Amino acid sequence: MARGLSLCSNGRKSSTLLSNSIPRVSISFSPKTLFTCSYPLQSRHPKFSQRLFCNHACVPETVDETRYKELFNKRMDMAGLKPHNRIALGVSGGPDSMALCVLTAKWKTEGLSCVNKTDGFIDGLVAIVVDHGLRQESKDEAELVCSRVSQMGIRCEIASCDWVDGRPKLGHLQEAAREMRYEMISNVCFRQQIEVLLIAHHADDQAELFILRLSRSSGVLGLAGTAFASEIFSRNLQLDAKHMKNQSIRLVRPLLDLWKEDMYKICQWGRQDWVEDPTNRSQLFVRNRIRTSIGNLESGSFKSELQAVISECRRTRSFVDKVCTDLIHQTVTVTDKGYAILDLERLNPSGVKDICLSKYLFAVLQFISQRQRPIRGNTSKLLLNYIRAIPCRTSLTAAGCYLSPAPGSKGTKIIVSCSVDCPLPSKTELLNISFNETPSDDLGQIIADAKSFSDHVAPTSLFEVQFLDVASESVLSKARELNLLSESTYTTIGLLQRDETKRFLTKTEEKSVELEHGTNIAASSDKVHLCLGQNLYFMNRFLIRWNLSDHQCNEADCRNCPVSTATSMEVRHMVEPDWLYLAELSKCSTSNHSISSSQKALRSLKLIPAAARKSLPVLVNHCGLLLCIPAIGFSYCSCLEASAVFLPRIPLGGGHSSFL
Repeated sequence: MARGLSLCSNGRKSSTLLSNSIPRVSISFSPKTLFTCSYPLQSRHPKFSQRLFCNHACVPETVDETRYKELFNKRMDMAGLKPHNRIALGVSGGPDSMALCVLTAKWKTEGLSCVNKTDGFIDGLVAIVVDHGLRQESKDEAELVCSRVSQMGIRCEIASCDWVDGRPKLGHLQEAAREMRYEMISNVCFRQQIEVLLIAHHADDQAELFILRLSRSSGVLGLAGTAFASEIFSRNLQLDAKHMKNQSIRLVRPLLDLWKEDMYKICQWGRQDWVEDPTNRSQLFVRNRIRTSIGNLESGSFKSELQAVISECRRTRSFVDKVCTDLIHQTVTVTDKGYAILDLERLNPSGVKDICLSKYLFAVLQFISQRQRPIRGNTSKLLLNYIRAIPCRTSLTAAGCYLSPAPGSKGTKIIVSCSVDCPLPSKTELLNISFNETPSDDLGQIIADAKSFSDHVAPTSLFEVQFLDVASESVLSKARELNLLSESTYTTIGLLQRDETKRFLTKTEEKSVELEHGTNIAASSDKVHLCLGQNLYFMNRFLIRWNLSDHQCNEADCRNCPVSTATSMEVRHMVEPDWLYLAELSKCSTSNHSISSSQKALRSLKLIPAAARKSLPVLVNHCGLLLCIPAIGFSYCSCLEASAVFLPRIPLGGGHSSFL
């Protein structure tokens, strides 16, 4: 939680920790807003010098409990979830996450009679509170929230952040905190073998994100907002040993049909306290400014009209995702050497809409490079023109990948391989990998049920979506044309967009000046040392390991064997001299393991396109002598056992997601 928290009580006995240290401040409700906070008061407790304490009376209007439960239950069905599934909740202590706790606890206990409480806690339900550790009092705040959640019958765990590289800079604080938060929550989920995580994002969050992305010139797919359900993958490789893939967690946002005022009502209905963060009102952060601007609008129809536009964007996104998935299954072949082959004849690029073809290409390039940043602007246009030039005769480097005609295909197929000539944000790291020998089948069933639901309700034809051919700058005009927006709402959104666009452009100019004096990014060709028996994850793509076997070294004098005397090796990408070295080695007249292995390796390399060879990892000793190319089985000596498994951190397509 951020600095300056306010604790809001529903009238029950307040926390001893705060009630003894902070003066009480009253909170009033009005028909327009359920929650208003009075001015800050100075605390007498040094640890909570920025905090406010708030006490509110009962909400004067009736809470529609049945409606909230029905909406929540429907969303859980859409996600493929059942009450017996093990579920984690991301909890900050605010009204959103506390409302999520209320609804999930009721859904769990009322869904099945066999869902019992053990030691006073609901089975299969865990709340996770992240202590970002950015302020002295953050630990006490996390413990307070944990205590309140535990009183609801929900087990709670605090995940404390360790900022190894130091506190993030102010300009990147929110983004860095978000990434760290998800990483810490994921670690708890994997450790406790929980495969589902619920997050309390709601309709107001989607509205704010729409304005934000509109001001950044996002297209229809970006304006669809965050996914209702998606997958997040372990940064530290939690391997499903049976299927040799990185495990994932199902991330679900079941409150997207509800607004902020609903969160307060649900907390009141569940008689739950919450904390408010006054820093959410700071105009230094873009989402806070947008939130304030939307909250100040008097028009009661603004939110509903904006939500209608977002819903249409989400329908378009669902359709495009379905088309993209089908195209991938029909036209993409992924090899175990780390490159993909696109069949252009089956793809028929000229018959595919720009928005669908772009999404398809981005998915393939992001998978091969393992660079998850979006591809925009001129790069997007360049790729579309390239893929539609059949037969393909030229090569292209884009988004961390090298695209080239497949040998022998006469330009009807394209090779997409990782480009080692451009810096990538992917990391090479030594890992202590967790192998799950007996993975649960629950997640597979959950995703299958969710797919079955979406297949019945998602749009399946061009005529069912309205924004397929709409450029980013024309979304609002198209929405007005379709009567999704009134003239007043259209004007208001346009003003919000222009205001944030000006701020964004000014900030971008300032940032570009700073980058001129920044540090260089490490190139992807930098060498990394790998010791005996260690696991190295090379550029988020290959899992590499080497060891020495008990076989007798075939060198006449074992002490001179560069393999048996090695304690560590350097890992790098393959270069042209490696090919020449193998060719020279294979011509030797003597017969030993290195010669026969080099001959087999050359035959294997000839089957791999030249562009794809460059991305293969190789092992060399401290003198630079090539000892192993594990992906094709070359080893200098029989005593060397090495492996390089193509194991992308994130699968092709990014895993199953839903924007319904």
